Amino acid sequence: MGQQFGTFTASELYCPKCLKAQPVRERLLLVLPNGELHEFLCSHCATSLGKRTVTGPSVAPPNRPRPQKRPPPARGKRPGLLSG
Repeated sequence: MGQQFGTFTASELYCPKCLKAQPVRERLLLVLPNGELHEFLCSHCATSLGKRTVTGPSVAPPNRPRPQKRPPPARGKRPGLLSG
């Protein structure tokens, strides 16, 4: 049988500070070589309620090519200036 469900994300978790289930916000903590570490926070009081690791291909932006360095300015007279 094939996979029936994709990834689950919590919409509400029990908050020990609020003493009831509350909506949660997900915050990215770390980008790891094998995935990302996320934290669930209570939307009402911002208490940390749990963590999850999302594995798979990296969603970090790809490495950009470095800009090329300009050659250093020539020493001595600067081109374009007239000596008077």
